[in-house]
Amino acid sequence: MLLAILFIFSFLFSSSNALVGDFCVADLKGLQSPAGYSCKTAVTVDDFVFSGLAAAGNTSNLIKAAVTPAFVAQFPGVNGLGLSMARLDLAVDGVVPMHTHPAGSEILLVVQGSICAGFISSANVVYFKSLKRGDIMVFPQGLLHFQFNAGKSPAVAFVSFSSPSPGLQILDFALFANDLPSDIIVKTTFLDKAQVKKLKAVLGGTA
Repeated sequence: MLLAILFIFSFLFSSSNALVGDFCVADLKGLQSPAGYSCKTAVTVDDFVFSGLAAAGNTSNLIKAAVTPAFVAQFPGVNGLGLSMARLDLAVDGVVPMHTHPAGSEILLVVQGSICAGFISSANVVYFKSLKRGDIMVFPQGLLHFQFNAGKSPAVAFVSFSSPSPGLQILDFALFANDLPSDIIVKTTFLDKAQVKKLKAVLGGTA
């Protein structure tokens, strides 16, 4: 009998918490922790709407690509919900170099043009394919992956992540856009020093 009463009370308690905890719109003025932002108190419908993916991103850059994020920092309504989105624009010859998302898996949906995309497993097996409009591809969390325009016209894709803050580390920038000494890069990548210096010059690295 006592166990039945405890079960009922625990059920009521958990149910009331679920009702109170339907969502937690991010208070972007507060601190971010691994669990996300704290909840803001004054919530409106605009916290659950984001219009930033309608416009094309600026691809006038070194990689001829633009990623427009709808992560928690831009879209507070996704805080704590385990998902987010982004728009990918690739000009002709545009490329998103090898990169990882440490905190989330990714699904890419091509809506315009042709995109070659792929990833490398932890066993160093490569999976890649040329995708056309309507195709989707999944990239498991934390694995190196890439996308590039495989056609002769601009390409567009929409991307979904399994985290409101999936994170991003681009391999080329991690190696050559900082002050890591060139001798260490040469030692750990088997590139020659002239190549390392050239890449550092292109990507803004020092040392």
